[in-house]
Amino acid sequence: MNIKVCLVQKICNFTLDENILQSERIISQARENNADIIVFSELFLNRYFCISYDPKNFDLAFDDNSNVIKIFQNLARNNNIAIVFPYFEKRSQGIYHNSVILFDKNGSIAGKYRKMHIPDDPGYFEKYYFTPGDLGFEPITCSFGKIGILICWDQWFPEAARIMALKGAQMLIYPTAIGFDPNDSKLEQKKQLDSWLTIQRSHAIANSIPVISVNRVGLESNNKQKIRFWGNSFVCGPQGEFLERAKETEQILYVNVDLDQSERVRRLWPFFRDRRYNDYAEIIKCFVD
Repeated sequence: MNIKVCLVQKICNFTLDENILQSERIISQARENNADIIVFSELFLNRYFCISYDPKNFDLAFDDNSNVIKIFQNLARNNNIAIVFPYFEKRSQGIYHNSVILFDKNGSIAGKYRKMHIPDDPGYFEKYYFTPGDLGFEPITCSFGKIGILICWDQWFPEAARIMALKGAQMLIYPTAIGFDPNDSKLEQKKQLDSWLTIQRSHAIANSIPVISVNRVGLESNNKQKIRFWGNSFVCGPQGEFLERAKETEQILYVNVDLDQSERVRRLWPFFRDRRYNDYAEIIKCFVD
């Protein structure tokens, strides 16, 4: 089965209304290009507010009855396109999540994922804003198969990718917001980017499934911290091969993904057959002495 994926790598440092209007135009363009699914970057409806501590930023969150949810639900239905929709979720007073809803082509909500691994680093103060997800690593079933959706910091953890694959995910999708500290050397920036690409390609290889990673782009800052989001959104196949890769500029990518290739690769490289799962008990420990 072949599906056409649209990756939206854009600058997000605009108001909510401006980002929604941009998204509407991009979704319409994706429909004209016969895309089956469109993927936006992490928290794409706003600037990356986690760059600093500010209680006013909680006002940016919205619940599942929000008009914004209805707008994108209608956009999926009216354009006959599935939408990977990352957003800042207000679950209740004092409980907020970094979440994704997958709207199917008919506008129905196929499922939701809440970010499990929450970072806390200079410029990425997400533990201040987000409660860790409680929905587990569950693939979402939609009209063209099972999709494993994970978010940004999740992409560094092989356990999350493996569980999704073991539960039948036919691809992994990572909406992302990651970038350089402009004060880092060019060498350090290159090592960070190479590491980011390599770890995700390794998930594709180890699980023999395609990986789609969509990052934002552009410089965002507050008075003390700056992040230059490095773009480089990409799709790779089940052997880690790049099918398409963006640069450090705004780009819309259209990529055909063959979901049947995983079966062919797994017959050649039977990683799942040879797993020694009875011998992996230590993996659930925090540290092994």
